[in-house]
Amino acid sequence: MRALKISVLAAIAFQAVGYAQETKSPFSLDGEFRPRTEWRDSGFSKTALEGAEGYFRTDARVRLGAGYKTESIHTYLLLQEVFVFGDRAQTATKGNDNFRVQEAWADIKLTSKSTFKVGRQTLSYDDQRILGALDWAQQSRTHDVGVFKLNENGYVFDAGFAVNSDGQDNLYNTAAGFSYKNMVFAHLNKQFGQFNMSLLVLGNEFQDATDPDALGPLLPSDNKSFLKTAGVHLDYTFDILKLSANGYVQDGYRLNDIAVDNAYLVSLDAAFKLSEVFGATLGAEIISGKDDSSVGFFPLYGTNHKFNGGMDRFYVGNYANANGLVDLHAGLSANLKNDFSVGLDVLYFTEQSQTKEYMGTELDFVIGKKFNGYALKGGYSQFFEPSRITNDKGNQNWAWLMLVVKPKFL
Repeated sequence: MRALKISVLAAIAFQAVGYAQETKSPFSLDGEFRPRTEWRDSGFSKTALEGAEGYFRTDARVRLGAGYKTESIHTYLLLQEVFVFGDRAQTATKGNDNFRVQEAWADIKLTSKSTFKVGRQTLSYDDQRILGALDWAQQSRTHDVGVFKLNENGYVFDAGFAVNSDGQDNLYNTAAGFSYKNMVFAHLNKQFGQFNMSLLVLGNEFQDATDPDALGPLLPSDNKSFLKTAGVHLDYTFDILKLSANGYVQDGYRLNDIAVDNAYLVSLDAAFKLSEVFGATLGAEIISGKDDSSVGFFPLYGTNHKFNGGMDRFYVGNYANANGLVDLHAGLSANLKNDFSVGLDVLYFTEQSQTKEYMGTELDFVIGKKFNGYALKGGYSQFFEPSRITNDKGNQNWAWLMLVVKPKFL
């Protein structure tokens, strides 16, 4: 079946190429090959304990996208497979079941200033703290959603809704973290000269689960929980300084009726242009944690790898019911000659609630080089554990190297 799908898309692609060679074409065809090798199990995502042995792991993302755009409609289909090097035998006839339709949407023109975009699509707004593409992850993130879009006098307004189900019934399996049964959101953005402001309101309804015999597995129940998230993103740009701030609150109930009472996230970041080559950053983020009546804030569907350190110790499929986080960070970067860039960030972590304990310090070093038709990116991170952790592996680190090839066939 997968081979048939690929063959059909390839046939369509070849027809589109032939058509494009004869006339100015509404078709587009693009691809991506992105393998990444990582040094894992030595402190990435969690503390590596004594005796843990690190290992190298290579996975890859392969994409083929086809688009069609006219004055009245824009459609796009993106096929994707994510695989780990060695996850199947060399003579295997079956795949790894990681092939899927990553995007499939149509953006329909309603008026000269409005459209309606429906289908499987990326939702990415502002700095991607709450809604983001999650492009770092090989699988990335998309939503099955309809979005009304309006651009009027510089005001950019999006309003979206999603209604999910499993197969033929109205129940929905939310076993995956924060997978929603239904969702509504509205996002408004306006630029006022050097000042940029965005407002976001997001509502998620979760299908609660039940375990009637306490033996598992969890089954969908008729009960639902509703979580509200709202906030603002601000930017102000000076000649050599850009200030960015976030302020969000959450209230309601997480999956399975877990109470969230005015949980919050606030942040302030400053980016300095020191010269044509060098830049610096300084910032802080506070994310509320659990207390006697509420769990903490969780940044839901954002690109969380972008925040709180590259080693993904916090809020990347983990740390959901913890004591919050205070993240103080600073960094230096350089854009050198021949499209060569380097950067170094230091991050200092403590808990926000309960004991407010020190959680560690992280150093992230990144490097990048653009070539003709491809790019190389890499990095090394070191995490320094708090002294109270006595059974950890002595050296907590992570390293990665990634090749990015993104051809435009049409």
